Amino acid sequence: MTIFRGRMTIVIENYPEGQVEWLDAENNPENSEEGTRKVPFSREVYIEQDDFREDPPKKYFRLAPGSEVRLKHAYYITCKEVVKDEVGNPIEVRCTYDPESRGGGTPDGRRIQGTLHWVSAPHAIPTEVRSYQSLFNVPDPTGDLEKEINPDSLEILSTAMAEPGLKEAKAGDRFQFLRLGYYCMDSDSKGEHLVFNRTATLKDTWAKVEKKK
Repeated sequence: MTIFRGRMTIVIENYPEGQVEWLDAENNPENSEEGTRKVPFSREVYIEQDDFREDPPKKYFRLAPGSEVRLKHAYYITCKEVVKDEVGNPIEVRCTYDPESRGGGTPDGRRIQGTLHWVSAPHAIPTEVRSYQSLFNVPDPTGDLEKEINPDSLEILSTAMAEPGLKEAKAGDRFQFLRLGYYCMDSDSKGEHLVFNRTATLKDTWAKVEKKK
């Protein structure tokens, strides 16, 4: 499943306005027997905010000015223009797509190193995500709670966006959110208000690369 903590808006300039395609996405990349689901694709999508850099470092294979990446299950896109706010912060990336690259390949066989997850902006669902850390900030608490309790043991993100299929989830259902970790739907979810709790993290290869700098 796909969900975003922070997001960058991608507008695909040569994709038909108003068109929506329903693409096949595997439920578990490591086990094809778990089947597939349908995800909507449109002219405007969200990607993870960290998946775009206007001035990328070396070995950065995500989206940057002039670069081409693959949107997982969808198409290759190329960054053409960066739209900024009044203080110079990027708020939108305008791209073009290759219509012949649907599903992750092209007739010319060119290879793309970067693959990004995404969600269709018009179909995205506002979602609350709760990430739990260690309750204590020391390995062996002595009982001095004022000093040893971790004030950041719970992070609540109320502005996350998720793919629409999660509306069908029930309390207790478990999911792997791409590149984020494993999550369980909380019983606090009511109607359109979805709440997910993190149960386990995933390794972030790029975060390790950045720490080495």
